[in-house]
Amino acid sequence: MFGCSCFLHRHRPRALFAADAPGSAPRPRVINTHAHFYPSGFLELLATDGGRFGFGFESTPDHIIITASGTRGPRLPRKFVDLPPRIAEMDGQGVDVQALSLTSPMLYWADAELSERLARAWNDGASAAHTQHPARLCGLITLPLLDTDRALRELERARKLPGMRGIYMGTNINGRDLSEKIFLPVFQEAERQSLAVFLHPLQTAGGDRTRAFYLSNLIGNPLDSAIAAAHLIMGGVLDACPRLEVNLPHAGGCVPILSGRWDHGRMVRPELKHMGRAPSEYLRRFTYDTISHSVPIMKFVIQQVGVDRITLGDDYCFDMGYEQPVAMVDALGLSAADRAMVLGGTAAKLLNM
Repeated sequence: MFGCSCFLHRHRPRALFAADAPGSAPRPRVINTHAHFYPSGFLELLATDGGRFGFGFESTPDHIIITASGTRGPRLPRKFVDLPPRIAEMDGQGVDVQALSLTSPMLYWADAELSERLARAWNDGASAAHTQHPARLCGLITLPLLDTDRALRELERARKLPGMRGIYMGTNINGRDLSEKIFLPVFQEAERQSLAVFLHPLQTAGGDRTRAFYLSNLIGNPLDSAIAAAHLIMGGVLDACPRLEVNLPHAGGCVPILSGRWDHGRMVRPELKHMGRAPSEYLRRFTYDTISHSVPIMKFVIQQVGVDRITLGDDYCFDMGYEQPVAMVDALGLSAADRAMVLGGTAAKLLNM
């Protein structure tokens, strides 16, 4: 079962609403911006070439198992790979479109050559999934970010593939923060191509202190999103790329609740004297998905950033996500126009759909 026990219910710029059947009332289009997928080609390359780095892949009729850094991971359902059960579950959720993204272990652990091959395998696989279900699936491009030339080369190739609608990257890249100069050319090219960047926690902060009680996820994930956002704000990336769109997962993690503390730090700390504007003024530079597991917290996020900066997400298909992602949106008590915007209107703009 997924992690939400309390919550249930659908843009294109020219079609905010879609009819269920001829003569029926229109309903909002639902676009899920946070849905994970492993293409078989990516996993096969992980199995054949990942071993020298301590990574690998096994498959059974019912599960897939990924080894990362020498540790064999949990059994994951085959719907991470197989499309028919995914589409069936989307139908049951009332989700029209998933934006597919890679998830742990990503590919930054590999050397430059293998990282580029893994990125190509992912991007080709996500595009192939879109081709099989063009009305239901699109893809977020992954890149070998530790080699700028390779990353830009793959971005130029992958953005032309059918169905690829944005860029996906970790909140840190093998421990390197997003404000490092090596990543700026990718952000600049994303801005030039009007490709939104979607972030996801990876190798989260906390170390041994967050190993117990699954705190690496429960605390580490929202904390790492905040660290990434702080680097983009305080490190000048958002100033260098004023039109860049960045989506934060898990309702922005700690970002909305920390913005006042960041503002105070700018006033009193020499480390932030370079900033011309308060950090809180950058909150609307991000969009935030709905994975908060709390109606009051989600209402607080909307109050801080505006309902037009919220996108639906469900962390498909992990247990820390939602089984019925539209239920969270319905529980917020939004107007019909705001509900349609959260369910799919804002996501459609980000994804150029």
